Parts: sequence; structure tokens; C-alpha cells
Amino acid sequence: MFFKNMKLLVVFMFFVLGTVNAVAQDEAGVSAKQVVDKFQTDLISIMKDGKKLGYSGRYEKLAEPVTNSHDLTKIARIVVGKEGEKLSEEQQQKLVDVFSRLSIASYAHNFKDYSGESFVFDSEEETTRGGVVVHSHLVIPDDKPVKFDYMLKEKGNSWRIINIIANGVSDLALKRSEYTSILEREGFDALINKINEKIESYSKQ
Repeated sequence: MFFKNMKLLVVFMFFVLGTVNAVAQDEAGVSAKQVVDKFQTDLISIMKDGKKLGYSGRYEKLAEPVTNSHDLTKIARIVVGKEGEKLSEEQQQKLVDVFSRLSIASYAHNFKDYSGESFVFDSEEETTRGGVVVHSHLVIPDDKPVKFDYMLKEKGNSWRIINIIANGVSDLALKRSEYTSILEREGFDALINKINEKIESYSKQ
């Protein structure tokens, strides 16, 4: 089962949370919670067909749910921090493209089968920076539940996930340190090559 030993690739960086309870809605009346709920529902649905779909099938099915629920452009910029300001417009777009593929590949690799898992909503709150955090947990039969904190920000007239923390761990914080170091020491092409190698490894596992 894909979640044994509590291992999960979690992408995205930690943000300080506020304490004001709220149900945040966009102009169309879709709340941040509903964005998370829709993504989790899609994820479980794809997990149920995961073995039959295979990696490539899961990747194809996950592309739209991930793109529609995550602000991949913002996330990619967070990953490289201030080093990203030194990149040309073409390089910035290339980074967004490859990081978007990495994000989808990560879900396709980690959520590969289904053993009765289900997501449960816990609470929702506003942050002091105008965002919303949706707290939930993943119920795993015969194992401990995994706590998820989704950080969302408004983008246009909708909400988008910019950070996910599982059991207090943010893989993106680690990636930011790693990726900025590669940019500083080895340059942009080396970073893109490293991300592409990771995507390739996901497709073969």
C-alpha cells in the first residue's frame, strides 16, 4: 500500500498561519474548502483506478485536477526564491513548465493505488496574510491518519493551493534550499536537468 511507513512526497513550503475562523468564498461562491474537497475527491477517484491506469494514465488524469487546484506558477517561484529574479522571462516560463510536470508526476507516483483511504475535513481558518488554511486528514485503514494543512491564496476570482503540509512536514521547504543552491553553484540548466531526472525516475518506479 502506497502509504506504508507514513511516507508521502509533499510539495510546498510552510507559511505562518493566522487564527481567524472563516469560510472564504470567491465571486462565484466556491469556497477554498470546496477547491480542496474537489481535488481530494479527484485524487481518491484516480487512486481507485490507479493500478489499471498505470503511471502514464494517472499522470494524464491528474494533470487537470492539479492544474485547476494549485497555483503552480507561484509555487515554482517560491521554490527558487530570490534566485528566480535573476532568470530571464524564457527561463522563468521553462521553470514553471518543468515544475508543473514534476508536481503532477509526484502525485501520479505517490498516489498509485487504493486501499480504502478517505479524506476527512477538520476545519478552516483565515491567515493573517489574507489566505485560507483548510485542515483535513487522510484516513488509512490499519494505519495512522495523516494530517494535511492546505494553504490557499486568491488568484483572480478563484482560490488556489500554494502549499501543502503533511504531518507538519513540508518537502518544498527542503526543495527551496536544494534548488536555490543548485542555481547558485551550477546554474539554471543544471537545475532543469535535475528536475527532469526526478520526473523520469517517477515514471519508472
